[in-house]
Amino acid sequence: MAVSLASGLVNIPRGATLLTPPPLLQLLADGEVHSGESLAAELRQTRAAVWKGVERLRAMGIEVQALARRGYRLTRPIELLDNARIRAELADDRKPHLHNLELLFEVGSTNTRLLGSAPPPPSTADVCIAELQHAGRGRLGRRWIAAFGGGVAMSLGWTCSDVVRTLPALSLGVGVAVSRGLARVGAARVKLKWPNDIWFEDRKLGGVLIELRAEAGGPAHVVIGVGVNVSLPAETRREIETSGTAAAAVTEACKEPASRNRVAGAILDELLSMLVQYERFGFAAFRDAWTALDGLYGRAAQVVVGESAVWGIARGVDAEGALLLETKDRMQRFVSGEASLRLIHG
Repeated sequence: MAVSLASGLVNIPRGATLLTPPPLLQLLADGEVHSGESLAAELRQTRAAVWKGVERLRAMGIEVQALARRGYRLTRPIELLDNARIRAELADDRKPHLHNLELLFEVGSTNTRLLGSAPPPPSTADVCIAELQHAGRGRLGRRWIAAFGGGVAMSLGWTCSDVVRTLPALSLGVGVAVSRGLARVGAARVKLKWPNDIWFEDRKLGGVLIELRAEAGGPAHVVIGVGVNVSLPAETRREIETSGTAAAAVTEACKEPASRNRVAGAILDELLSMLVQYERFGFAAFRDAWTALDGLYGRAAQVVVGESAVWGIARGVDAEGALLLETKDRMQRFVSGEASLRLIHG
């Protein structure tokens, strides 16, 4: 779990939905070839304006092919985020805990967006989901890389009255919720890697970043960021793996193609359920579930703390969510804010 402090408030209207994809993108989202003439007619623009629109999409990192004498198409179909389809995944008893769902087309970081907003009322969540994140962050300040239309970038803000009790193992509870959401859309054999990673076949499918804005003597505003690869184009996979991280996607864990909106909605539903339970019972309500999903239990691992490294066998987590590593002479305990865990292959 990563924790940072932020300040500054921006009010987000209750129920606001600010997802406004460019009309040209909406027409091209099906992945089919559209002639410049037909696009111009649909948009009531000139062919030159259509070309400028294509260039703007490319500047955003959206790949648009221009086919001689045929027209334009995206390199692959895109399922754009949809408020109604995401909300359709929420159970009736979860809906009262959703204070605000904000869908954005572009944002620097969904976590930063919520950290700069007023915290939601107790036992309710403010949620921000974006199509494009220009400054998405992972643990330890790493950049979160995602293909346009290929993942889910979601942040959830929650008011926490007991930070000392809640934070140490919260990322583990989040991991359980995300894995349950993925199971609902047909993803099998999803595992968790302490403390923040969602795994499939020892490759990173998603991650969790928890940040905090605390006021002296008052409740804390906790923001939970979740990034999940729903699909991974070859070039995005290569970009991720240049950093040494083996990448996976939800579609690899499913028999049928996964819907981004179903993935987003199912994860959101499970997060709301988890937070309500976590608020009452703490990590104890999720420890058994996390242990069953532990992708490293009984395997050789290395824990890095600062400049030093410790080798041993991963033995799960204790009641506070700290990692247990069995070394030659004893069982050692590590907390998530200070340590990184690596699988030792072979």
